[in-house]
Amino acid sequence: MAAMLGGGDGMMGQLPLEQWFYEMPVCTRWWTTLTVVASVLVQCHVITPFQLFYSFRSVFYKHQYWRILSTFFYFGPLSLDLLFHVFFLQRYSRLLEEGYGRSPAHFSWLLFYASAVLLCIAPVFSMAFLGSALNSTLVYIWSRKNPDTNLSFLGLFIFKAPYLPWVLALFSIVLHGAVPKDEMCGIVVGHVWYFFNDVFPPLNNGIRPLDPPAWWVRLWDGRPPVEDHEDDSDEAQDTAAEPIDRDIAAAVAPELR
Repeated sequence: MAAMLGGGDGMMGQLPLEQWFYEMPVCTRWWTTLTVVASVLVQCHVITPFQLFYSFRSVFYKHQYWRILSTFFYFGPLSLDLLFHVFFLQRYSRLLEEGYGRSPAHFSWLLFYASAVLLCIAPVFSMAFLGSALNSTLVYIWSRKNPDTNLSFLGLFIFKAPYLPWVLALFSIVLHGAVPKDEMCGIVVGHVWYFFNDVFPPLNNGIRPLDPPAWWVRLWDGRPPVEDHEDDSDEAQDTAAEPIDRDIAAAVAPELR
């Protein structure tokens, strides 16, 4: 009866925005929510950006461990720039997470790997907020997994998906007059993941060094991981999105004020 009243998914009386929110996979949903919440709290002066950025000294000497997570959630105050960030975050994070639809363990392991690497290299490049870098990692991986997808940049020109990270980086250079080091770091981290998950295994008897360990899969799924990879090609195809013939816009990295 509920399905009849509320549509095929049984979500009775649900608003379009609410339906869009609950259709997002769990990791993407939480990341998007915390991103918006962090910006709202800063906008309302409940907290400040200085309480959110990542600092090795603050975390490991002053024991402010929340910064390990908060650095990935803050993209700046409420603005059009934040809207662009949320669009890219939820879109490409969602596409990748849905591509690993058999198990949230694989996508969460990707987030863990990328976050850990970015936290390690952040002090070297003096990066305080790592959300843009992590987002660039996901955009890069998605773009390499969907080489035939067409994208349009502001209606000016059409290009293939693998060029997307570089188009966004170039746009950031035009806006800021400097190389976006956070986006470049995200691209490098994403390329390492892509290489060891899509290029390395076929050349080395299916060995996948960056697959999640068994204990991680049990933590998320409550069952051991599937050993055979005979349908890996199908899983890779699942990450493909329909051709995108819409405009895209580059997001600007938040600045510490």
